[in-house]
Amino acid sequence: MATTPNVILLAGQGPLHVELQQLLESKHYDIITPHTYEQSPQAILLAIEVTNSDLSLKKTTLQHLDHLLDPDIPILTTSMAVSATEAASWVKHAGRICGFGSFIPLHERQLIEIAPALQTDSCWVELAANFFHTIGKNVAVVQDEVGLVFPRVLSLIINEAVFTVMEGTATISDIDLAMKNGTNYPYGPLEWADRIGLDEVLAVIQGLHRDLAEERYRPAPLLRKMVLAGRIGRGSGQGFYSYEPVYKGDEA
Repeated sequence: MATTPNVILLAGQGPLHVELQQLLESKHYDIITPHTYEQSPQAILLAIEVTNSDLSLKKTTLQHLDHLLDPDIPILTTSMAVSATEAASWVKHAGRICGFGSFIPLHERQLIEIAPALQTDSCWVELAANFFHTIGKNVAVVQDEVGLVFPRVLSLIINEAVFTVMEGTATISDIDLAMKNGTNYPYGPLEWADRIGLDEVLAVIQGLHRDLAEERYRPAPLLRKMVLAGRIGRGSGQGFYSYEPVYKGDEA
């Protein structure tokens, strides 16, 4: 009787890559890279691609995986900055592409969202859901949109909070305190941005703006500048809580 392989091919880059690899290894999955597979092809359960900030790299990586892997191996790809349907349009075997998404830290996220592309074969949706259950996550199948549901909503809240900082209407600490007390959030939006990483938040906002072309999805200039300056938070001490305006409204 054939056994299900416990090997996962993990590709891409970013903070989710690191945390997902650690989680998968803790659940006794063996992790290989595309390069490892090229050198020594073996039976794998599925491939996961997790690049968010660099869409050119994401496209190249997905096309490489599509060429490298047999057509009956599913590829799960993050839908944080691009829809699964668009990602699937980049490859020849589009039916194997299924989107998913989550912000880090992964140990704080009990839910993984799955977003089938319009091209996704239905069997891979069930496989993806079962796979995420094996690593201890609840699953919700959601509509295929950039940023899915929770990451999109949280990113938009963070973006509005950054505009508020730019306008000098309130301080960073005041905004976070008001949101925690008023909405019972575990973190204020700017503290949350620092924990997730400003680059990951910006990737969602830019993806929404690119996909929908609506003014309400325009990234706050200060958010973009912080990322360009390498001040992305995520434990570096160089996020919004290290930001000091030169004068009130200096980023407006």
